[in-house]
Amino acid sequence: MEARCSCGNLRVLIAEDLTPAVVACHCTACQRRSGSPFGVAAYYPMSALTISGESRTWTRTGDSGGAFTTHFCPTCGSSVYWTTEKHADAAGVAVGAIADPHFPAPIRSVWEETRHDWVEIPTALQHFPRGRS
Repeated sequence: MEARCSCGNLRVLIAEDLTPAVVACHCTACQRRSGSPFGVAAYYPMSALTISGESRTWTRTGDSGGAFTTHFCPTCGSSVYWTTEKHADAAGVAVGAIADPHFPAPIRSVWEETRHDWVEIPTALQHFPRGRS
């Protein structure tokens, strides 16, 4: 399986045999990062990912106080994956960059205190007003 930016420059090859934790995040930072009312990521161990192509990064401070770094394509600007200081051995891969209509739905919905009223994530088994600890 592969995630990639719009122009194809930045790619993440994902080991096929893993089941990711798929999370919908409604925080305002993810809203701004994605340009939509929420971001959806599939989280994998870094050891399961092969990253190729040039990326640029932007780092912000997360609610936990740790660094949250978004990796995006310098040509087309697409966010493809992100890493956090809190979970340095894992990465979130943008589900939209995977572009598979059969990809698993979110099992968790976080930062629902800033969720748009009209957004529902019916597949989420876990709901958190803020981030999950």
